[in-house]
Amino acid sequence: MLALNYSQFRGNMKEHLDQVTDDYETLVITRKENKNVVVISEEAYNNMLENIHVMGNKENYDWLMESKAQLDAGQVSLQDLDNA
Repeated sequence: MLALNYSQFRGNMKEHLDQVTDDYETLVITRKENKNVVVISEEAYNNMLENIHVMGNKENYDWLMESKAQLDAGQVSLQDLDNA
C-alpha cells in the first residue's frame, strides 16, 4: 500500500495511477482532517464487489464451500469442451 499526500499525488499523477493499475497497488491519498481517499484499480474494485456478493449471500457462500470441499476430496471430473 502506498500513501501520499495530495500534493505528491498531483505532482506525478500518471506514474501513481500506473502503479495502481499495473502493479495492483492500493494508494491512499492523505488529506487534512483525516479525509483520506483510497485509489484502487477498476479490476480490483470489481473483484472486491464480486467477493462481497458471494460472501454476503449465505446460499452462494455455502455452495462455494461445498464445491471447495468436493475439489479438496478429489471429487472432480474433466470434460473435453472441444468435442462438446
